[in-house]
Amino acid sequence: QVQLQESGPGLVKPSQTLSLTCTVSGGSITTNYYYWSWIRQPPGKGLEWMGAIAYSGSTYYSPSLKSRTSISRDTSKNQFTLQMSSVNPEDTAVYYCARGSQFYDYWGQGTQVTVSS
Repeated sequence: QVQLQESGPGLVKPSQTLSLTCTVSGGSITTNYYYWSWIRQPPGKGLEWMGAIAYSGSTYYSPSLKSRTSISRDTSKNQFTLQMSSVNPEDTAVYYCARGSQFYDYWGQGTQVTVSS
């Protein structure tokens, strides 16, 4: 059973960089041919795919977020990380990590991130 767990600060100030980590257990993030995504849901809105890192280490980003977003991984810890720069209040959302790139079979429980001064 694959399990994902998000971790990171719940409150970030505007213009700062948000950093979240997803720790994966029960499966390796380097296993062919899985992709590992970050997805968010702002209050009252739908899910938004932000980007993904592949088993190979290749990264893919939503065009609307690409300029501010970076996804990396630490294979020794079986973790992948989201960094988003220059955050603003519109980035307030529940952030999820999940396995997949268009369809997702395992999800983390989600972590609330609020952008506020």
